[in-house]
Amino acid sequence: MAVAAGGGSGGVTGAATIRRRGAVTRRRGATNRSRRGGTNGSCRHRETEAQRAAQIELFWVRSVTMAGTARHDREMAMDAKKKLQQCSDPIEKLRLQCLSRGSAGIKGLGRVFHIMDDDRSRTLDYKEFVKGLNDYGVLLEKEDMEAAFKRFDKDASGTIDYDEFLLTLRPPMSNARKEIIAQAFRKLDKTGDGVITIEDLRGVYNAKHHPKYQNGEMTEEQIFRIFLDNFDSPNEKDGIVTRFEFINYYSGVSASIDHDAYFILMMQSSWRL
Repeated sequence: MAVAAGGGSGGVTGAATIRRRGAVTRRRGATNRSRRGGTNGSCRHRETEAQRAAQIELFWVRSVTMAGTARHDREMAMDAKKKLQQCSDPIEKLRLQCLSRGSAGIKGLGRVFHIMDDDRSRTLDYKEFVKGLNDYGVLLEKEDMEAAFKRFDKDASGTIDYDEFLLTLRPPMSNARKEIIAQAFRKLDKTGDGVITIEDLRGVYNAKHHPKYQNGEMTEEQIFRIFLDNFDSPNEKDGIVTRFEFINYYSGVSASIDHDAYFILMMQSSWRL
């Protein structure tokens, strides 16, 4: 029994020593990891910040393309439906029915008309005009359709110009809004040739820190092309955005925002103007 007791005492002492040595080793290991991790963590932090800054630098596109927020779109749609009940002007009726679908409503109607333009003449006759409105779900009386078409057909040729149609249908904007849109376009049009291309974007923004570029899912060119497609004409996405297309896009966004000050602030924030 004495031997057993003595052996137990020695076992306890030995175990205590091992525990103390283990604790020291763990503390040293933790200290070393902390020292190593301090540098690596700092590097990782800087890398994360750099990636985040680069993503913000280019993918303000998210805020740009979503500038007509869901809340603004809902409010605009409700307002358009209310005004439609009291409206008598045929073109205003058409405009309000488009706006009741949100900031992209007019662009959507343009997409329907473009699909119908089989010969790419960029013109529509009355029959195509009526069919396009019906296909898009625009409800107008026959006399309203005839009156609207006559007003769009300014030269009485029996056809309406596609671009002139969209220009007339576009909601009016104040000079202040037009100017801030022009500033954004000039910033993107790096070469100053009146159109925005992938090469222009390369001169202004950096896509190489985007996650889909880094994981090999997309090339830099593909990322820029997706961005340009947001502004390009429907079903005519050629990677070149004209001033007309850029303004058309923002006319829809503008219609969803009541106050000039808010619209200008949104543009300045989105484009860093």
